[in-house]
Amino acid sequence: MAHILTIAQHKGGAGKTTLTTQLAAALSHQDEKVLLLDLDPQGSSSEWFAAREKTLGRKNKITCKSFQGYKLMREISYLNNQYDWVLIDTPPHAESETSIAVRQADLVLIPVQPSPLDVWASGPVLQLTLSEKKPFMLVMNRVPPKSKLNGVIIDKLETMKIDVARQALGNRIAFASSILQGLGVVESDPRSVAAEEIQALVRDIRKHKIFKKPHAA
Repeated sequence: MAHILTIAQHKGGAGKTTLTTQLAAALSHQDEKVLLLDLDPQGSSSEWFAAREKTLGRKNKITCKSFQGYKLMREISYLNNQYDWVLIDTPPHAESETSIAVRQADLVLIPVQPSPLDVWASGPVLQLTLSEKKPFMLVMNRVPPKSKLNGVIIDKLETMKIDVARQALGNRIAFASSILQGLGVVESDPRSVAAEEIQALVRDIRKHKIFKKPHAA
């Protein structure tokens, strides 16, 4: 059975698709069988995948499928047995489709930029995830270098008993540059700080208690 990660955020510009594709590339780089499901009508993950096929050809080991959220429940049980990880890129401002994707998840990842406004804007997707009784983890994204505000926000969230990934992702050009090639930073610039960050985030995800339970193995 695959581990299912739903990446959700109603607020645009939080880096949802960047997080999804970078995780997909990092997991594939570790010889995991990865399925990327693009439920976003904008199709950004699918565009990244198309660029990836041009760049890597047969060396690409990731599979990508694009369809509307209502088909997810029908497809996921079949697809679930063919992969190690399924990553679901959800649309912003589409509560019904996001709700379906959250319901199928083992773990919901919520990218948030280190700003009080962005944290507050995450309220709807947090409430949705809580209503579905799914474990979730906030991922601080596009963090400026030497940002003290990020630490303040994380401390505040942790006092509210909100799970935050230990590893944040910096506001780094390497992430955007790799996306243009259909790659992840672990492939385009494996010795970069950005690559170290995404690999550390993968370790955080793997260590999550939900993946230590028998039903998620």
